[in-house]
Amino acid sequence: MPTGFRPDINGLRAWAVMAVILYHFDVPGFSGGFVGVDVFFVISGFLMTSIVVKGLETGAFSVLSFYAARVRRIVPALLVLCVVLLVVGYFVLSPLDYKQLATHAISALGFFSNIKFWSEAGYFDVASHEKWLLHTWSLSVEWQFYLLLPLLLAAVWRLWPGRRAQLIFVLFGGAISFCASVLMTTQSSSSAFYLLPARAWEMLAGGAVFLLARRFGFGLPAKMVVEALGFVMIFVSILLFEWSTPWPGWRAALPVIGAMMVLAAHRDRSRLTGNRIAQWVGDRSYSLYLWHWPMVVVLAFVDQPKNTMVIAAGILLTFIMGHVSCRWVELPVRRYLGSLPPLRLWIRVGAVFCTVLMAAFAVRLSNGIEGRLLPEVERVAVASGSVNPRRDACHAARGIESPSCVWGGDTWRVIALGDSHVSATVTAIAESGGANAGTVQWSYSGCPYVRGLSISPEVMARERGDYFCREFVSWASDRLGSLPSGVPVVIANRYAAYAFGANEDVKLSSKPLVYFSQPYATPEDKFVNEFKEAIVKTACHAASRRKVYLVRPIPEMGLDVPKVLSRRLAFGYREDVSIAKADYLARNRWVWEAQDEAAKKCGVTILDPTEYLCDAERCFGSRNLQPLYSDDDHLSEVGNKVLVPMFRRIYAEMTDPIHR
Repeated sequence: MPTGFRPDINGLRAWAVMAVILYHFDVPGFSGGFVGVDVFFVISGFLMTSIVVKGLETGAFSVLSFYAARVRRIVPALLVLCVVLLVVGYFVLSPLDYKQLATHAISALGFFSNIKFWSEAGYFDVASHEKWLLHTWSLSVEWQFYLLLPLLLAAVWRLWPGRRAQLIFVLFGGAISFCASVLMTTQSSSSAFYLLPARAWEMLAGGAVFLLARRFGFGLPAKMVVEALGFVMIFVSILLFEWSTPWPGWRAALPVIGAMMVLAAHRDRSRLTGNRIAQWVGDRSYSLYLWHWPMVVVLAFVDQPKNTMVIAAGILLTFIMGHVSCRWVELPVRRYLGSLPPLRLWIRVGAVFCTVLMAAFAVRLSNGIEGRLLPEVERVAVASGSVNPRRDACHAARGIESPSCVWGGDTWRVIALGDSHVSATVTAIAESGGANAGTVQWSYSGCPYVRGLSISPEVMARERGDYFCREFVSWASDRLGSLPSGVPVVIANRYAAYAFGANEDVKLSSKPLVYFSQPYATPEDKFVNEFKEAIVKTACHAASRRKVYLVRPIPEMGLDVPKVLSRRLAFGYREDVSIAKADYLARNRWVWEAQDEAAKKCGVTILDPTEYLCDAERCFGSRNLQPLYSDDDHLSEVGNKVLVPMFRRIYAEMTDPIHR
C-alpha cells in the first residue's frame, strides 16, 4: 500500500450512521437512509481485509487473535444493550413481548439474528417497530463474514501467496455474491436483505479497494473529485430509494460504489469527513447504531412515532446513550480485555456472555415470566394471541390451493373467501350457523379475492418463491364454480391496504400493493376505478350462480390494540382504543361505492360490521377495556363474536343444506 493511503474511515462511518438514524426516526428526506448499512458493510470489508492481508504479509496473522479482536470490539457493548433491555423489559413488557425480546436477545448474542428475522418475515410477523433488537441483523451478517473471511484468505495465501491471488479471490467471490444478490432480490428480497450470500459482495467490495490501493495514485484535485462523486452517489441513493424498494440487488451498487470511491480517494483532511463533528460521531458510530433502534421502538411503544418533539428527544437520547456506551463501555472494556492474556480473555468474556445468554433463555422458557405486571395489564396483552385456533393449518400463505378447513361438521354450507380478514372472522361465521354451520375457510395471506388482480413486483420480490396469490384467486374462482348453487359465498378483504398501504406501517408507502392493467406509482383515480370495477365484476361473477355476501371493510385501528391498550393501563391511562369513523369512511368509501354498485347490479347482499363495531362518531378497537382485535386490523376471537348477529342472516336465508 502506498505511503499515505489513509482513507478517513471514521468520517465515512459518521455519515453512514447518521443516514441510518435519521431514516429510522422517519426524518423527511431520508427515505433511503437504510443505504447507510451498505456503506458500513463496505467499510467493514475494507478494514477486515486489510487486517488479514497485512498479517499474512508479515507472517504474524493469527485467526484466534483476529476473532479475539472482533470480540473486544463488538461483544461488550452488545452485551450491555441486551442486559439493559432485559432489565427494563422486566418492568414494562407484557409476557408475550418479554418472551420475544429474550428470543431476539439469544439470536443477537448468537449472531444469527439475521436468520431469525428472515424466518419471521411473513404476513403475520410482528411489526418491525415491536422488535427491540431488529437492527442486530447487520451485526450478525458482519460477524458471519468475519468468521469466514480470515479462513478463506489464509487458505488462498497458503496456496498462492501475494495480493494478486487475494484480489482474484475477492473479485471472484464478490461477483458470485453480487449475482446471487440480484437473483435473490427478484425472487425473495427478504432473503437477499438478511442473508450473507446476498450481502457478502458489499464487504468484498471494500476488500477490493484495499487490495487495489497501490493503483490509486491520485493527485489532490483528482482525490477531491473522486470523493465528491462518491458522496454524491451515496446521497442520491438516500434520496432516490425508499423502504419499499427491493433491496439490495443491483440498486445497492450505487451506494456501494460510492463508498468505494470515498475510500479510494483516501482523503484524511476532507471537510466532509475530517471535521470535528464527523470525527466525534464516527468515534461513537457503533454505540450510536446499537442504541438508536431501541429509541425508535420506544416511540412506537408510547404511540408517538410521528410527534416531532418526541422524535427530536429520541435522537438526542440516542446520542447521549451512544456517548455513554462508547465512553464507559466500548473504550474501557476494550482496553481492559486487550491487556488480558488470550485464555483469560476468553474465560472472562465467555462467563459474562453465558450468564446473559442463560438469563435470556430463562425468560424465554418461562414464557416471559407471567405475573410481573398488573393482572389487568397482562389480561389485555394476552389478546394478541387470541387468533383463529387453526390459523396455521387453515390459512394459506403459500402454494395455490386452500386446505378447505370446515368449521362445524363436514357439510359444506357456506364458503368464507378472501384474505386474512376471513381467517380472523371465520369462527364467528361458524358460530352464527350453530353445530352444523359447515363454514369452509378459503383464505390466503395478503391476497384479496378480486379477479384479475396481480400483486405488485415490489411486493412479490419480498415474498418467497411459493407465494401464488393470483393463482389462488383463479383456483378459488374455478372451485367455486364447481360447487352446487345452493352454497353461498361470503367475501371479505382488507381492500384499502392493497390500494394505499397498510396504515399500521410507520413508513407508509404511497405505492399500491396490487395492480390490474399495469402497476401504478400512486393510487391515482384510474387505479382506484380499476379496483372498484374489479370488485364489482368479481361479486357479479360469483352471484351469477349463487348467493353472495360482501362484508364491508373491517375498521383498521392503525396500531396494535392489545399492546397499546395494555401499555395505557400500565401507565394508568384508562381509555379504549378507537378511531374516528370519518377516517374509516375516508379510507374505505370507494370500497363501499363498489359494493353498493354490485348490490344494485347483481343483487349481492351487503353485511356491514360497522353497525356492530362503531357508533356515530368512533370505531372501536376495544370496549370496556377489552380488546376486540388481536393486532391493528384483525379481529380477535373475542372481537369477531360481536359480528355473530350480522352473520346469522346468511343461515337464516338458506333453504336446503348442501352436502359436500
